[in-house]
Amino acid sequence: MHAYEQRQWQVKEYPFYPERMPHHETILTIGNGLMGIRGSFEEGYPGDNSTTLLAGIFNHKDGTLVPELVAIPNPLWLKITVNGETFSLSEGIILGYERVLDMRSGVLTRGVLWRTPGGTDLQLRFERFSSLADVHALALRVQVKVLKPGQHTVAVSSALDGSVTNPEGISHWAQLNGTVSGDTLTLTGVTDESGYRVGLASRLHVGGDSPIWADASSSAQVPTHRATVTLDGFEVLDVIKLVAMHTSRDAEDPAHAAADHLDQLSAAGYGALREAHVAAWADRWRAMDIIIEGDEVAQRALRFCIYHLIIAAPQHEERVSIGAKSLSGYGYKGHVFWDTELFMVPPFTVMEPEMARRLLMYRYHNLPGARAKAQEAGYQGAMFPWESTDTGLETTPRWTDPHPVTGERIRIWTGDNEQHISSDIAYAALQYWRWTGDDAWFARYGVELVLDTARFWGSRAEFNAEADRYEIPMQIGPDEYHENVDNSVFTNSLVQWHLREAMHVWDWLAAHHPAQAEQLKSALSLDGAVIDQWKTIADKMFIPHSEEGGGVLEQFEGFFERLRPIELSDYTPRTKNMDWIIGHAPTQSTRVIKQADVVMLMAILGDTLGDTNFLQRNWDLYSRIVDHGSSLSPAIHAWVASRLGMVDEAYDLFLYSATIDIDDHKGNVRDGIHAASCGGVIQAVLFGFCGLKLINGELTTDPALPSHWRRVSFTVQHRGQPVPITLTQQLSQQSLASLQGSL
Repeated sequence: MHAYEQRQWQVKEYPFYPERMPHHETILTIGNGLMGIRGSFEEGYPGDNSTTLLAGIFNHKDGTLVPELVAIPNPLWLKITVNGETFSLSEGIILGYERVLDMRSGVLTRGVLWRTPGGTDLQLRFERFSSLADVHALALRVQVKVLKPGQHTVAVSSALDGSVTNPEGISHWAQLNGTVSGDTLTLTGVTDESGYRVGLASRLHVGGDSPIWADASSSAQVPTHRATVTLDGFEVLDVIKLVAMHTSRDAEDPAHAAADHLDQLSAAGYGALREAHVAAWADRWRAMDIIIEGDEVAQRALRFCIYHLIIAAPQHEERVSIGAKSLSGYGYKGHVFWDTELFMVPPFTVMEPEMARRLLMYRYHNLPGARAKAQEAGYQGAMFPWESTDTGLETTPRWTDPHPVTGERIRIWTGDNEQHISSDIAYAALQYWRWTGDDAWFARYGVELVLDTARFWGSRAEFNAEADRYEIPMQIGPDEYHENVDNSVFTNSLVQWHLREAMHVWDWLAAHHPAQAEQLKSALSLDGAVIDQWKTIADKMFIPHSEEGGGVLEQFEGFFERLRPIELSDYTPRTKNMDWIIGHAPTQSTRVIKQADVVMLMAILGDTLGDTNFLQRNWDLYSRIVDHGSSLSPAIHAWVASRLGMVDEAYDLFLYSATIDIDDHKGNVRDGIHAASCGGVIQAVLFGFCGLKLINGELTTDPALPSHWRRVSFTVQHRGQPVPITLTQQLSQQSLASLQGSL
C-alpha cells in the first residue's frame, strides 16, 4: 500500500504533547462493542484518564443523581524497568515518539525512543487490540531494546488495576478481589447497587531465559506480578499480555469464564489472535467502507467516523445500545439518547443490518420501561425515556451541574418533555424494515414498537375544539434552547407521519400475519376505534406555518412572534455555545436555535413537506439562526444543503462535522467521541451527496458530489442482497434496479 493510501487509514499522534493527552486518549480508543479502552499509556502518566468501559455495566452510586457506566479495572497496566530505572514519559528525555491507530486493522501502536535519567537509550514498541473476532479478548505486545552493549536487568511488572475510579473519585465496587499465581492474575468484582459481577484474568509472557517471577501485589484490588530477565544490549525482549473479560451479563460465573477463556487465548497465541482480529476487521470494512477518490482529508475523516461506530456497535448481545459518547469516555455517563436511532442506526441499516437489528432490539426489550413511563405520566402505550441505560427506565438528571462562572443550576426538562424520541424509534424500525425486507423480525418485534408508541401519541395529543385541531403542548424539539413549547413543528409533523404509518403497519400485519395481529390487538388494546382515532388525530394535527420569509414551517407556535432576533455574526468567532454566552434564561426568548430542528425534519421527511422552493425558504431562514451548539447539527445541515444543490456549503459543513473529533472543534473530545456526529457524517455522504434513497422499494441515487470528488464507492444491503454502488461526477440520477438484477 502506498503511503498516500496508508495515510487515509491512520490517525497519528506525533510528537508527544502532554497537554493534548485527554484528546488523544479519546480518539485513539480501541474497542469491539463489548469493551472500549481509551488510549492512555500502559505505564501511566500524571493526570491521565485510564478508562476501560464495558457495554451495559451501569451502577447508580448512592448519593449521585443517575446511573453511569462503571470504570472497569485497568487491564493493560504494565511497567518496564531497566537497570532499576522505570520507563515513564514524564521523566528522562523523549528522543522520538509516534502513536498510530490503524483503523483498517483496529490496532493501536506506539513507538518511543527514550533516554533514561541515567543516560541509557531504550527503544520501545507497544501494540494493543481488543479483538473484533472475540469480544472478550484483549491483547498487548511490548518489544524492548536496550541500545547499549552489555547485559541489562529488565523487570516487567503487570497488574489488573482496580484502583481506577469514575470521575470525582467515585468507585462503584462493593468488592474487588485479586489473586496472583506465577504468570497469571485474576480479579473479580461486584458493583454495589446494580450487582453486576465482572471477572478479569490476564497472563504475561516474557521472552528471554528463565524469567524470575514474583508477587508484587500492593493490595487485593491491584493484583500485580513481576518478571525479571537478563537482556543483552540490542537484543529485543518480547512481552505479551493477554486478558479475558466476562461479566454476569454473559456468564453465570464471570471469574470462571474469564479464567477458562484466558487458557484458550494462551493456547492460540498472540499471532493467531491478531490474525483473526485483523480478518474480522477486513470483513467489517468490506461491508462499511466508503471510498472517496480525490479528497484525502475527507476520506480519512470519514473512515474515522465509521471506525468509531464499528467499535461501539454491540455484536455480542441485543440488550445494550450505543451511548452518546460510545464507550470512549464518561460524557453523558454512558446514557442512550435519540442519537442512536436517528444518527447511528441508519448507516447500519443500509450497510450492516444485523447491527441495526440488535440496536432496535435494545428498544424492544425495554418496552416495559417505556410503558411504565407513559403510565406514570397518565398516558397509554410506550413513552420511551429521553435517556436510558440498562434498565430502560428514565435516567435523565433533573438538574445540571453548577455553571462554572455563575454557579447557577438549571432544571433539565428533556426527561419530562422531549418526547419525540418515541417517534424517532418508530422511524428507525420502519426504515430498517423497508431496507431489509425483514418481515419476520418486523412482524414479531418492529410492529409492536411502532404501534405501542402510536398508542402513546393517541393519548398524548390534545383536541382544541375551538380551532378543530389536535395539538401537543409542553414539548422540547431538537432545538433544546427553547423548552416546554407548544406545537413543535418537528414533533407534531413526526407524530402525524407516525400515526399514518402505524395505520398502514396495522393493515399489513392483519393481512399478512393475522395471528400476530390478534395477539397484539389483545395485548395493546387495539380496536377499530383506536385506529380511527389515529386517523382523526393525523388529519387534524396542527402543523405550525408562518408567512415569515415568504412562507415557512414555524419551528413552534409563537417562534417568530415572541422571540427576539439576534445577529449571530456579532458572536463570531466563538468557542462556547450561545446559551453559555448569553445565559440559559435569555436564550429562551432569543431567536437562535441549538441544532437542526426544522432542517432535521427536512432531512428525514424530505419532499413530503413541500416542493423545492418551500424547502429552500425554510433552509434560508433556519440555517442563518442555527448555533450548531450540538455536534449533531452540522452533518444534518450538510445532508440537506447537498439535496438543495448547495454543494459547496454542504461540503464545508460536512468537513467540519467529519473532523469534529480529530481536530476537537468543540473542545470537549476529552469526554468521549461524538458518536451521533459520526453517524450523521455517514448519512451526509450516503443520503446527501450520493442521494441514496428508496422510492417504492427500489434503490435510487441522485448524486450531487463535491466538484473535487472523482468517485464515491460503497456497498449497501437491500433486502438481503449486497448492492455495490459507484458514483462519479458524470453519473446522473439513475435507478439501481438493473444492477440489483445482475447480482
